[in-house]
Amino acid sequence: MAIKRKNICVITFPPMKAGLTPLSNLTDILTSSSNEIYLITGNEGYQQFRANKHIHLYGIFHSTGNGPVNRIKNYICTHVKITHSFLKIISKIDVCIFFLGGEMQILSLILAKLFKIKTVTIVSGISIKYEKDILSKIVTKLCTINFNLVDKIILYSPRLISEWNFEKYSHKILIAPRHFLDFSNFKLNVEFSQRSDFIGYVGRLSEEKGILNFVETIPLILRQKPDLNILIIGDGDLKNNVDKYLSQNGLENNVKLVGWSSREDLPKYLNSLKLLVIPSYTEGLPNVMLEAMACGTPVLATGVGAIPDIISDGETGFIMENNSPECIAENIFRAMEHPGLENIVKNSIIFVKNNFTYKKAVERYSEILDNAK
Repeated sequence: MAIKRKNICVITFPPMKAGLTPLSNLTDILTSSSNEIYLITGNEGYQQFRANKHIHLYGIFHSTGNGPVNRIKNYICTHVKITHSFLKIISKIDVCIFFLGGEMQILSLILAKLFKIKTVTIVSGISIKYEKDILSKIVTKLCTINFNLVDKIILYSPRLISEWNFEKYSHKILIAPRHFLDFSNFKLNVEFSQRSDFIGYVGRLSEEKGILNFVETIPLILRQKPDLNILIIGDGDLKNNVDKYLSQNGLENNVKLVGWSSREDLPKYLNSLKLLVIPSYTEGLPNVMLEAMACGTPVLATGVGAIPDIISDGETGFIMENNSPECIAENIFRAMEHPGLENIVKNSIIFVKNNFTYKKAVERYSEILDNAK
């Protein structure tokens, strides 16, 4: 007997640019796993999907505002607008998925529970402990309420249960990465042996990503490798801090700052690197790690989140003990001088091609949706 395909609503808080690829991946997967997809998002997210004919899109606009009072007022207002959009379509929905800040949408979650709609929260990362203002304390409380009320919680790796102190939710946790790669785009175009000494960071310029630790590493590595060039791709709250540090330490000639890169240009940058550094304090499962591996670029990362599920030190990449500038520098030298780099490149390409295809991602989520009851 065929299983009835469900109507899915995905709710996000208006995402930053860094969230567009994860959200796009998820909606692509759900297109093959569900009947109809309804997406409530805003700002960059709305612009990303406004031309997508396979999705029923409901957009709202969020303005951060200046000062704590305006930030909180605008935050609450955005929650109300999202809930109002959800109420318009709630009679059509079988499963509601909260993603990319959706775990803070308590009004919509309560509404879904009242209408007996199955609810799922996908937790892509835990970064709020690195924020210190009053709004972040509110966010922490809202997330806790969500995790207690929601029917299922999806994590990217079993490791995250203990790392994020989710043991009390273990009875409702499912493991399902939503990651897959377009191997026609992310692939090895420049042989590793043909690349110059060029290392890089790609990601959000925010505290939990360890970007300041990385830039403080640059003087340390240039003392030993003065001809090394560094690429930094991304944007975020700490951009001015990064700019200031590079300027004060006279590092502009060795460091290329790109800002956000398009999906079309990112493979070109990754194919130019001999090493990608991910110095994060916390992670879920970073897309850029998989993309770099597909492009034949070795990855050096802290062993947080699901990263150790993917990177085996000296086999598919490199793991560093912590993200202090001294430790990062020491491991950059270790990685770049490793005698088996060519084998690591081959192993990493094989690993991602075997584990992160679109077909595998659809299979994972189809099973979850088929058993949402």
